[in-house]
Amino acid sequence: MSSVLRAAIYQYECRNESPAARLQRLDRMLDAHGAKLDLVICPELFLSGYNVGDSIRQLAEPQDGPFARAAAALAHKHGTALIYGYPEQFGSVTYNAAVCVDRDGRAIAHHRKLRLPNRFEKSYFATGDAYTLFELNGWRIAILVCYDVEFPEAVRACAARGAQLVVAPTALRKEWAFVARSMIPTRAFENRFFVAYANYCGVEGSFEYLGESCFAGPTGRVVAGGSTEALVTAALDRADIASAREALTYLDDFKELNEAG
Repeated sequence: MSSVLRAAIYQYECRNESPAARLQRLDRMLDAHGAKLDLVICPELFLSGYNVGDSIRQLAEPQDGPFARAAAALAHKHGTALIYGYPEQFGSVTYNAAVCVDRDGRAIAHHRKLRLPNRFEKSYFATGDAYTLFELNGWRIAILVCYDVEFPEAVRACAARGAQLVVAPTALRKEWAFVARSMIPTRAFENRFFVAYANYCGVEGSFEYLGESCFAGPTGRVVAGGSTEALVTAALDRADIASAREALTYLDDFKELNEAG
């Protein structure tokens, strides 16, 4: 099995369009791209949009809802795994969630956002209570949603569980550019693995999104998108993780610090 994961972030430009139309737009983007991909990553709450008020409640659906079935069909059509964010309705509770479906359209991972950063999210969502890791093409992958990845402890916990790639769907506004430009590369560097940060671009209500979705590598090197709608692609190589961890042994030394005195 190849050590390389061919990955793409769909940096979606916000529009007032239906969940089905969002998937149709992604479908056209993948058709135009043409090249084989192993994993495609969409932003936080991709089904509904983020700054959409009560539409979140109106569009929330269970794990096996109509959007999930349509996303599974799209993944199967293009022969790629797909990660996307959505508002999950679980009984009377709503979660800010993200799911991964594999290239056959089977759901193989599901994550509920662990920390909610503001009054807006706390008024709509309950918090998750578990880290989410899964296997894809020989890779050990973790999902964290937006604010989750801003905690070094959360990202380190994924590394300690064997993650080689952390995928973080997000909805980052322009005023928080430091997160994409500095924090995400640091999270990758200090854990010596890859981080994929999947953001929106454009304007959604009063929010102007940064864009700049990125893949950050184990040496801090970044492949980033601009401020317009695009597929941001990268070839991630597990060999880069091994060489980075041999050169700088943060994880081993962290374990020793924890065991000290």
